[in-house]
Amino acid sequence: MDGFGTAIQWHNLFFAFIGVLIGTIVGTLPGIGPMSGVALLIPVSASLTQSMSPEQAAISAIILLAGVYYGAMYGSSTTSILLNTPGDSASVATTFDGYPMAKQGRAGIALALTAIASFGGGIISLIALILLVEPLTNVAIGFGPTEYFAMMFLGLTAVTGLTGKSISKAAIMTVLGLAVATIGIDSVSGVNRMTYGIPELYQGVEFLTIAVGLFAFGEVFKMVIGSESGGGFKAKITRILPTKKDLKESAAPIGRGSVLGFIIGVLPGAGSTIASFFAYTLEKKVSKNRKKLGTGAVEGVTAPEASNSASTGGGMIPLLALGIPGSGTIAVLLGAMIMYNVQPGPLLFEESPEIAWGLIASMFIGNLMLLILNLPLIKVFAKIVDTPTKYLLPLIIMFGVFGVYAVQLSTFNLFLLIACGVLGYFLTKHDFPLAPFVLGMILGPMIENNLRRALTISNGDYMVFLTTPISAVLLFLSIIMLAAPLISKSILKNINKQNI
Repeated sequence: MDGFGTAIQWHNLFFAFIGVLIGTIVGTLPGIGPMSGVALLIPVSASLTQSMSPEQAAISAIILLAGVYYGAMYGSSTTSILLNTPGDSASVATTFDGYPMAKQGRAGIALALTAIASFGGGIISLIALILLVEPLTNVAIGFGPTEYFAMMFLGLTAVTGLTGKSISKAAIMTVLGLAVATIGIDSVSGVNRMTYGIPELYQGVEFLTIAVGLFAFGEVFKMVIGSESGGGFKAKITRILPTKKDLKESAAPIGRGSVLGFIIGVLPGAGSTIASFFAYTLEKKVSKNRKKLGTGAVEGVTAPEASNSASTGGGMIPLLALGIPGSGTIAVLLGAMIMYNVQPGPLLFEESPEIAWGLIASMFIGNLMLLILNLPLIKVFAKIVDTPTKYLLPLIIMFGVFGVYAVQLSTFNLFLLIACGVLGYFLTKHDFPLAPFVLGMILGPMIENNLRRALTISNGDYMVFLTTPISAVLLFLSIIMLAAPLISKSILKNINKQNI
């Protein structure tokens, strides 16, 4: 309760509101993202708190920066749903069903469900944070390279839930994603891999460029070519608030996504992107409407958004209890805390409880502010899909070009963006699923790095992955997930033959 006493002070409420407001705006701009948003706001927070005492300045500034963090996690879904343009990598999974819902005239419903799911995921993760901060910290410490490799490999085999119509096409896209992930200078040997003498490729391919190109610019080419034959995006908004059926169908996915997102958020290095993809894949496996996923199902929006939001609460555990950043954004937040002479770690809750619990309490209030702030704005956001195509296309192109160029200030990325748009159009036209490619590109570097670390520790002994119980169980589950579609397909073939 002392934490809420700190959080409800008028200046801390003000900083929480400013944080979530700026975070929402930052999230809607592709290429900025929560990490850049938090970094940009550090000097602003310093100037706003310079007249306060050092302790009060630290609390208020951290509340502001944390508000930007989880506010941006919500805001990034807006353009994913309305324009098929992910605000950042964590909102890519939302495009799979969010944009089809917008095309069906259900953009308002999708945005409302996103706000509700983000609120639910945030609140559930914060309750879990309070209850489980100590035991989950011990679990996170126990994860080594073998466990991380097994977990990431399990995530890669989850591609079987994103196959679409063809398992072979999904496998091709997964391998292609893994190949693209290897582009750049090898962090261990220093060797250039598939850079072909192009300096811009030495640091690897920027994920946002690929995502915006495949999804947003791919849709642009689809609109342009479709308009020539009388097609195009002509969606009409039928309603804003979700129905009782929508809420009922969303309840379980929000619960599952929140739990999964919180657990993944606890693990340093996993992050919200993996959490959202895992949540979407889980719905593909267990949802009653799993066959409708990818065509505009509410579960495909609420599950990844709840997981995305819940991962922020989970990410606070290693930060506050261990002083270990679980993602790039958390690392920036850690730097800001140290700048204000706040040292996260095991002694934080004893030496500075007002900061630790004040931050957690402010996140409860901030999530409520996000819900109250964004629900009335749904009508404003949803009007974007009523924009005529001749105005909508330049808007998508503007968001995409601005976002991609802002990341590295590179014209090379703009050419790559156009190339990915053309590629995305032809891939979707020939039923090649894009999700496995994106998943392979995200998980590829983590799989490779943890594989190398584990083999270095074991002197090249591959049995090291079976010697720890967690790793062995995760690999066993991976084998089951790989075999399940093949077995089910074989059974269906036999049944059809018998019927014939």
